Amino acid sequence: MSSQSPAPATTPERRHHVVVIGSGFGGLFGTKALRRADVDVTLIAKTTHHLFQPLLYQVATGILSEGEIAPPTREVLSSQRNAQVLLGEVTDIDLTAKTVTSQVLGRSSVTSYDSLIVAAGAAQSYFGNDHFAEHAPGMKSIDDALELRGRIFGAFELAELGAKRGESVDHLLNFVVVGAGPTGVEMAGQIAELAHRTLRKDFRSINTRHARVILVDAAPQVLPPFGAKLGENTRRELEKLGVEVMLGAMVTDVDERGLVLKYKNGQTQRIDSVTKIWAAGVQASPLGRTLAEQTGAGLDRAGRIQVNPDLTLPGHPEVFVVGDMIALDNLPGVAQVAIQGAKHAAKEIDGRLRGKAPQGPFTYFDKGSMAIISRFNAVAMVGRLRLTGVLAWLMWLFIHLIYITGFKNRITALLHWAISFLGRGRQERTTTEQQIFARTALSRLDGGVAGLVSEPGEYDAALREAEEARRRELEEQALEETRLTDDRQRGTAAPSRVKA
Repeated sequence: MSSQSPAPATTPERRHHVVVIGSGFGGLFGTKALRRADVDVTLIAKTTHHLFQPLLYQVATGILSEGEIAPPTREVLSSQRNAQVLLGEVTDIDLTAKTVTSQVLGRSSVTSYDSLIVAAGAAQSYFGNDHFAEHAPGMKSIDDALELRGRIFGAFELAELGAKRGESVDHLLNFVVVGAGPTGVEMAGQIAELAHRTLRKDFRSINTRHARVILVDAAPQVLPPFGAKLGENTRRELEKLGVEVMLGAMVTDVDERGLVLKYKNGQTQRIDSVTKIWAAGVQASPLGRTLAEQTGAGLDRAGRIQVNPDLTLPGHPEVFVVGDMIALDNLPGVAQVAIQGAKHAAKEIDGRLRGKAPQGPFTYFDKGSMAIISRFNAVAMVGRLRLTGVLAWLMWLFIHLIYITGFKNRITALLHWAISFLGRGRQERTTTEQQIFARTALSRLDGGVAGLVSEPGEYDAALREAEEARRRELEEQALEETRLTDDRQRGTAAPSRVKA
């Protein structure tokens, strides 16, 4: 096997250097698994936080704050002496030179490695229709969740204003969720509870219980990975909540005021809706293609790279790829695959340095899947066991509480869940216009965010020029003050200028 190749030797002056790309489940757990290894670890990530992605929909619907599911990566790893954290989006990996290039605000950094763990995750996929994203945000980041929060609560606010003026507000009270996987089901259920329960007493000109929540998917059932029985149970429970489930409906167009569906029989339907949420499909990080071009490894349709059974790249035993980026044994794109894969990679790196035999192929232990439908109602699949209702909901609560990072975050999340599920409150309802429109505004800038920041050299030159101009202005002002005093012109009217 390729993993039998020895790791580069270490010297007293320089320890084996492991670079980890990504601060998600794979990146964080891989870094923590190396805490006792005789290595130095550099984690490079494009955000400053570790994101508990399965709970993003609760940030979007006002249950949790972003800080409760996204603790600072530096704080999480602050006690791990052999780990450092660098901010930057990795744009290139050179397997021959063993370097990683990252950028932040147009500034590049190059980091060398002896071993590499690539855990860059996946982004939302619009199946070749990336222009849909402008009006139907996905849900893969804190920015996405905060934007969706602004859009959801903002729609109710605009509907109240419109209804007060006697305008039609149906398009504002129609909420469409595209994708009937776990994320889509959970989002649709929470918007329904928000409209029918949480907000029902908060408005005067609209009845929020008249809001339509529509779950759309081209697939013939809800939650396909959970099997037919749990999928059908979920569909019935969603409909009891008031969610309209439209299956076999493919989205063919999205604009500011709605979207168009096309059914198998060729029939089309337009739904007027200002608030659309895209929860259908994922696309692996483009770093997968970067690695494939250098190794000859294959890519699947979602951009996932084919790896060796031990998670290494063909011909590069020092490089491990884990999580949503890999195409291996039909592994699902869930957190446990990333966590277990990263731990496997870390153990292999440590074992090589200790002279131990290779572990062999990566073996995934399926701990089950679950999705919450509404308060006190969920579905869970653990081995052959299939659970629904309160028992599945309690299991969901327990598992998610365990994997939230940090004791303080667990306590505050538990309190917020008590307020939201036992009562009807949502404590995190603050929204701003920036949350809603910043992503679109930045996308229209040349260079994106980097276009708002000067290059260090440009900034220094502009600063020197401004200082020189200010100095000339002050000198001229001082000379004028001196002249006025010497010519005894203070307190006297300036001579008038009269045209001939």
